[in-house]
Amino acid sequence: MQKKHLAVAALAATSGLAAAQGSVTVYGLIDTGIEYVNHASASGGSLTRVSSGAMNTSRIGFRGSEDLGGGLKAIFQLENGFKLDTGGLDGDANQLFNRQSTVGLEGSLGRIVAGRSFSTTYDFILPFDPMGYSAQYSWVTSAGATGARKDGMPTGVSNLVKYQGTFGGVKIGAMFGFGEVAGSTRDSAKYGVGLGYDNGPFSVAATYDRVNGTAAVAGGAFDKSTTAHLAAAYQVMESLKLSGGYRYYKRTQASGATPLRSDFYWGGATYRFTPALSLIGAVYYQNQKNLAVDADPILYSLRLKYALSKRTDLYASGGYAKAKNNQLVGLSRDDVGFADSQVGVTLGMQHRF
Repeated sequence: MQKKHLAVAALAATSGLAAAQGSVTVYGLIDTGIEYVNHASASGGSLTRVSSGAMNTSRIGFRGSEDLGGGLKAIFQLENGFKLDTGGLDGDANQLFNRQSTVGLEGSLGRIVAGRSFSTTYDFILPFDPMGYSAQYSWVTSAGATGARKDGMPTGVSNLVKYQGTFGGVKIGAMFGFGEVAGSTRDSAKYGVGLGYDNGPFSVAATYDRVNGTAAVAGGAFDKSTTAHLAAAYQVMESLKLSGGYRYYKRTQASGATPLRSDFYWGGATYRFTPALSLIGAVYYQNQKNLAVDADPILYSLRLKYALSKRTDLYASGGYAKAKNNQLVGLSRDDVGFADSQVGVTLGMQHRF
């Protein structure tokens, strides 16, 4: 009898441990293509290259969860972006998990994580970019005029605490990135909030965020970048989806100089000829203000995509960027411009695992 009781107790303990066990998933995305761009140097020459992460940034990641009971889970995510053409890190050389490195809790009231992650604005607004989370030929995260006029949204944020919850068709989110400067909680801090609504064919989102610069002296003044976004999408029919948005940008300068201002607009459409074949067209435009010479760059983008399977796509992308007043412009958000216009074409392949 005693042995029977011991066996039952051991079985119960084992079952409890099994119930508490979670899962870990290894996932990734590999994206590369052959790209041609003109005006690729100060001499005006063109360039043909192997381009990494043309449609989406190449990455590898680990995510997992553990059931804590009562509908509560412990969660984590580690994600590294890399350049497929060279095998190097995509971002700061000292950041192994430059895209995501978080741990947190998730339950019926939403999820909260801490570490390095994407900003609330990025999470809420990027789904409304017709070109998706594209590193090429899209300016939703940052417009392509060179110099001090990137005028973009905060993307990756370190030292962050972030909350997001979905209740019916309503989504809410908030984040705070600690500046971690002794003597000041505002110096170098980042914060933002987001509100979204999804009702069948129609969805909309609005965000507000602030990024504080580094003070010249302890407790001194610092630059402040403020952005507000409004974006929407409408599924007109099964084969056609429209999406677009607006960004208000203002950078107040600690020096007391005239604030930098711009309004950014984008819009486009996705049309599916078949379940496998789709065409995306988009336009991005930034109206710069408070400058003696404005660039006011505009970008036209196209992408034709063919799905070989649920995980593998072939695509052809093209873009044309133009700036006014002989100002420099680059096709993609991180490119340096060498002329007042640029044309690029990419033939690529993407595989998810």
